[in-house]
Amino acid sequence: MTSWKCNICGYLYDESDISSGILFRELPDTWRCPVCGAGKDAFEKVDETDQHASATATVSDVIIAALSARGVNLVFGLPGTSSLGLVEAVRKNDDVRYIVVRHEENAAMAASAYNKLTGKIACCLTIAGPGATNCTTGLYDAKEDHASVISINGQVEAQYSGPGGIQEIDLDAFFRPVSVYNNTIYDKDKTVLLLTRALKYATIHRGVAQLSVPNNIQKMPLEIKRCRKERCTDCRVLPDAETITAAAAIVNAAENPVIIAGWGAFHYADGVAALAEKISAPVITTFRAKGLFPESHPWHLGILGNLGIPAARDWVAESDLLITLGVGFSKFTNVPLSQPMIQVDIDPLKLGISPEATPLWGDTGLIVTALLPLLNKRNTEIHLDKIASRKADWNAIRDREADASKRPIRPPYIMQVLSDVIPEDAVISLDVGENQWWFGRNFQMKRQRFVMSGYLATMGFGLPGAIAAKLACPEKEVFCITGDGGFSMAMADFVTAVKYDLPMVVIILNNHELGMIQVEQTVEQYPNFGTDLYNPDFAAYASICGGKGIQVEEPAQLRGAVTEAMKNRCPTIIDVETDPLRFS
Repeated sequence: MTSWKCNICGYLYDESDISSGILFRELPDTWRCPVCGAGKDAFEKVDETDQHASATATVSDVIIAALSARGVNLVFGLPGTSSLGLVEAVRKNDDVRYIVVRHEENAAMAASAYNKLTGKIACCLTIAGPGATNCTTGLYDAKEDHASVISINGQVEAQYSGPGGIQEIDLDAFFRPVSVYNNTIYDKDKTVLLLTRALKYATIHRGVAQLSVPNNIQKMPLEIKRCRKERCTDCRVLPDAETITAAAAIVNAAENPVIIAGWGAFHYADGVAALAEKISAPVITTFRAKGLFPESHPWHLGILGNLGIPAARDWVAESDLLITLGVGFSKFTNVPLSQPMIQVDIDPLKLGISPEATPLWGDTGLIVTALLPLLNKRNTEIHLDKIASRKADWNAIRDREADASKRPIRPPYIMQVLSDVIPEDAVISLDVGENQWWFGRNFQMKRQRFVMSGYLATMGFGLPGAIAAKLACPEKEVFCITGDGGFSMAMADFVTAVKYDLPMVVIILNNHELGMIQVEQTVEQYPNFGTDLYNPDFAAYASICGGKGIQVEEPAQLRGAVTEAMKNRCPTIIDVETDPLRFS
């Protein structure tokens, strides 16, 4: 059996893989190419040595199998001309799940969110040119938030041949600024080496690894036994005993220490709590570390920064020692740099943020564990009472703001209802904008997890983040809290949630404005301009897509709407008519 290739469109008539069993020469003269309509005379016999179908495994098969062997079993992307060999390898591999999105940006943001929630790597798979460029916003989110992601991109067959190349860009140059590892497979025998090296870099450097695979190389036969590979080892870092002892002496000498916990401390809540109790210090978090403790935790005071509790700013200002654990020092957190500080971070380049900082390079969990036996035990009653009193004052303010009589519905009331109704073990994906501001300030975490776009702060993160959350935690309730601006940027992929049967509740704070921009214009004393939004009926859109939609205009409807949405067991949009003004 042989194959015949159309010289017009490239369609392959493979005699060994045809259901009719008719050889090419036996086809009638009137037979036409099913793709482009060309006649039989446009076909040529293919040399058997060029048939990738005859290989037991192709480069693409080896790539996908190697990803799966390393635990990368989730692929987000879109198929296209320059990635068809890779897509076919995904189709044939039962251990890999392919989530086809409507826009590659959402694929990359979902992959970033997946790593932030699970610590596991997901893959983006797309084509050269526009597919690659579309991915970069989500990949920059991963870069800025130190999320490990691998991006596999098809590349055109002839490299950089000049003007006229279709979807041809220099992918190595394009991805260089966003990646911690960036390469193209030119030699098929280097396939596994480059892939395992990419995974190692993504893991250790906590960032984006990009690998491009030219279209012709994807389909080449490859024996995996011919390939070298590398392995990734666990690299946990702990300072020497002398450095730990010196840091403990500084803590013991302080009279009023404060712990500021960032994302780097998020997975070490028990150690942070033990540290707080040992030295009688409140725990204040960055926004991204919200949820490290439940709001009710006795040592948790609140968030530091633009939307945090005033008592947190006051306590930090009065402190004689700041103990920062995995803090990124965003301008929105506004950690004072003029005060004495013990600074713990896994990234040595972040250490020494100020001359007043005593740097401790390493993993927060290891360092806290090493410090605890060296610290003096302090009386906790006075500070516990003070923390409880300050939190009670702040909760009273938030309760007054949540006025159930106001119409349109006020955002503080929305957050109060969501705080009451969202289950304790739910996962929340948060978009960027006014919804984010109100969530950080007024939503009271219990034991939920939430994910957001931190340093890139890109609108449109909420929905792909929720898709990733449901794939990561299928047994948990998943919520997307978003605004009308952010949801509109990603709304095409609501059908993706429907297609893959990913029940979730999407709550849209619909204020018909780019509300955050309106506030920023006010702060800078510009007239409001260009922020008004003309929105579709989001609830009707949900129904058209195959999900369900609920319109909420009255405060009394909200609690019941959220409860109903959780019972729907399908993707559901709650379109909440709300107020664009923060305080009115």
